Amino acid sequence: MNKFKLIATFAVILICGGVASYFYFQDTSPPVKVAVKAPPQPKIEVPKPQEPQKPQIVEPVPVQTPLPKLAESDSFILDALTELVSNKKLMKLFETEKIIRNIVATVDNLTRNKLPSRLLPINQPGGKFITTGGEETLAISSRNAARYAPYMKLIEVIDTKKLIEIYTRLYPLFQETYQELGYPNKYFNDRLLEVIDDLLDVPDVNEPVKLVQPNVFYLYADPDLEELSIGQRILIRIGNKNAEKIKSKLTEFKKELALHMHDKKIS
Repeated sequence: MNKFKLIATFAVILICGGVASYFYFQDTSPPVKVAVKAPPQPKIEVPKPQEPQKPQIVEPVPVQTPLPKLAESDSFILDALTELVSNKKLMKLFETEKIIRNIVATVDNLTRNKLPSRLLPINQPGGKFITTGGEETLAISSRNAARYAPYMKLIEVIDTKKLIEIYTRLYPLFQETYQELGYPNKYFNDRLLEVIDDLLDVPDVNEPVKLVQPNVFYLYADPDLEELSIGQRILIRIGNKNAEKIKSKLTEFKKELALHMHDKKIS
């Protein structure tokens, strides 16, 4: 396991995408890698794919204030997050630059093997990754889960319905970013749902989780766990209780998001 500059995503996208993803790196290791309803908001025209698709479309919610350009969206996003979180201490957890770009890139990488720390939209947790035992008894310490308390608090204070409102309002910017990332014929919301499903599918593990340290980095002693996606490995790393809180929020987020989606055939 590599050093993690502390996750799912924009609060729950951050949580989704993200709060879970930010828990993986250690502080001593080198860095590693919705469609809804807005006041008339111009829809992003997506180029026709080569093959027919049936993506889930999110309709932007009506808004009085026009959306900013993507390159100028950070202050807009921070204002929205401040209103959502209403806690100055928790707001210090967020990075303040390239927020949407980092959220989209983080979400897209969560089902892969690595997540580059430079892409994370949340600051690293305090202290160092805590283990117990040595050699054959090396494992994640039960005390390690406490390092993520501020991030768990962030999950608790976020109102899922309000989070969905923000996500749907800003969806055109998420979609624009996703297209620029190299997916001109796909939808970010589809990718987000894939990632959420992957995180919810993380296997149950018995604690303490055994580790090995063949060099600088810690690895799971169970090779099957090491082969899981980076998002699933993160959820295992932060402890069962924290993982259950994140999975519960992701389930709630997914159900609420479904109320804002509809199918759209592209021929």
